[in-house]
Amino acid sequence: MDVWFDSGCMPFAQDHYPFENEKWIEGKGYPADYICEAIDQTRGWFYTLHAVGMLLGRGRAYKNVICLGHLLDASGKKMSKSLGNIIDPWIMMGKYGVDTLRLWMYSVNQPGESKNFDEKTVALVYQQVFGLLYNVLAFYELYRDKKIETNDRPKSKNILDIWILTKLDELIKLITDNLDNYKFLEPTRALRNFIGNFSTWYLRRSRERIKNGDEEARQTLYFVLKNLAKLMAPFAPFAAEDIWLKLKTNDDKESVHLAKWSASQTKWFSFGKKNVMKEMQIVRDIVTLGLEARQNAGIKVRQPLAKLEIKNYKLGGKYLELIKDELNVKEVIQNKNIENQVKLDVNITSELKQEGDYRELAHALQDMRKKLGLTPSNIISIVFETDETGKELIQKFETDMKKTVLVSRVEFRKNDGPASAKNSSETMQEIKIDDLFFKIKIKK
Repeated sequence: MDVWFDSGCMPFAQDHYPFENEKWIEGKGYPADYICEAIDQTRGWFYTLHAVGMLLGRGRAYKNVICLGHLLDASGKKMSKSLGNIIDPWIMMGKYGVDTLRLWMYSVNQPGESKNFDEKTVALVYQQVFGLLYNVLAFYELYRDKKIETNDRPKSKNILDIWILTKLDELIKLITDNLDNYKFLEPTRALRNFIGNFSTWYLRRSRERIKNGDEEARQTLYFVLKNLAKLMAPFAPFAAEDIWLKLKTNDDKESVHLAKWSASQTKWFSFGKKNVMKEMQIVRDIVTLGLEARQNAGIKVRQPLAKLEIKNYKLGGKYLELIKDELNVKEVIQNKNIENQVKLDVNITSELKQEGDYRELAHALQDMRKKLGLTPSNIISIVFETDETGKELIQKFETDMKKTVLVSRVEFRKNDGPASAKNSSETMQEIKIDDLFFKIKIKK
């Protein structure tokens, strides 16, 4: 018997039709909702299924088809042993995980197009999706408060919370609509973009609120993470399950794959929500221009500046605060008369310079905490060896240091410069900030 004819009979033969299951085949059992195979099946299985179905008077064999392209090497050549360009899938899965490869295939191009396998692009998916997402999850777990965890949608009035929840609603609707139509490229790319926004904008601008115990911020972070686990489940089932198990409560299903699919709140279409989306994009565009101005002037973001003038004069105070904090400027002024969209004051006064030096020091201290594996529950004391100028800097910002670096006590020892390190038997970390020199020891 011809094997193609045999394969075309599959929908009927598997149920022993017409000798059995006649009601099923002539009801919901035929045609199939969809089938999935590679492009070489166009003249094979895709055709024979329809051909046999038509011959038996049952019509088309399936309603939808997902046609897959072939996997090629990075230059678009067919993989073969003779060319020596075969990629070992087990090595790639061991290095990046199966979910990374799965998401790469979904998001690199349309399913039916050939996929040129370039490991660099796989590594990018790993960094931009799973790296970012697990960093967000780790941050949440660091400040987690299980008492406030709920599946109810947060009712925060904070502009950042409203924005990310609205973005989540957009994502739910987009993924749901596309999956209902058997499309995978659009939802997976939207998922990647959302995770980038979630990590590099929402969490970045919400860190201090979460650290300081803001319940609405923590609830929002939890709600978004949990819904992301559901939305990722069709594309990255193992990572989705891992995140779900870390976040689920006793009232939740045992597995994310048993949980009810996320529902979009269609209220995001309201004028108010649309306005938030539009204005937040303006804010981010202004921030991008401001960062470019800093880069062109060769000034780090940790160095405070006096002011930024912006041409857009319709933004509210909450949005201006976001710009101010992200660009590290003391003031944002709306001035429709400036020539360009933004004008950054790059003049650094002695007072601003001193604050910039402190921020560099605080950043170094936070990095030391991280390397020591300390958590927010670990309050430390710090011993400094520095000169009078360094001591004055620390004393001026000591209150802020104790709050941000989680320090209970600051001690000083005299230091005459880098050479003095040779005379000390105690292990202390050395830090140089412009003309300032510090030797630092953290005590737990």
